[in-house]
Amino acid sequence: MKSPRIALLLLLLGVARISALAEENVLSEQERQEGWQLLFDGKTTKGWMSPKEKPLDQSHVQNGSLNPHPCDYMLVHEKVWENYQLALDFKISPKCNSGVFVRTFPLTPRPGKDVGFNGIEVAIDDTSSAGFHDTGAIYDLVKPKLNAMKPVGQWNHLVITSDRNLLEIEINGQKVNRIDFDEWPEPNKRADGTAHKFDVAYKLHPRKGYFGLQDHGSDCWYRNIKIVPRP
Repeated sequence: MKSPRIALLLLLLGVARISALAEENVLSEQERQEGWQLLFDGKTTKGWMSPKEKPLDQSHVQNGSLNPHPCDYMLVHEKVWENYQLALDFKISPKCNSGVFVRTFPLTPRPGKDVGFNGIEVAIDDTSSAGFHDTGAIYDLVKPKLNAMKPVGQWNHLVITSDRNLLEIEINGQKVNRIDFDEWPEPNKRADGTAHKFDVAYKLHPRKGYFGLQDHGSDCWYRNIKIVPRP
């Protein structure tokens, strides 16, 4: 039988944990005044779907977060967005391979291609380097200035600003990446002339679209998913 002191301590720890969870997936008063919208309620998959626009299994909701693994490539938010700032927290598992897709349009993939070819991926991976496929990279297009991600099991804060021809990435308060799509007029070629894998002229790529949370075979958790439209 537990002593009264231990029982009280366990009760207080439980209350503290519930209080901490309650503070996630909500908007502050300041955020409301600034026009932010909450896109995940922490409890359901409301507002989210598969790339084929099918409802999602509630098993993707885990401890107040969304886990896209396993799913049909990515969990997609149901609305098309143009010119915005998107903010979220993410936490990876060991050997994680995931990412946040933006400007995905349309959702119907081209023959022989996955839906990822219709969007832009901000990479999230269990690595410590800063290459084309590491956390903060604009996948296979632009390397991040540095890998600002915290170790496996810790929460990170990601901000993506999508503003017409520009896409900017911030991780844990550090500006790590930027691309000007007006400088990318040719398929399979970066602005500096080197080759990349996508047969897309990004200068002509849609500047609006869906965004999604990628499943590439590993657990990755997302919470506090918020967006504010930009003029």
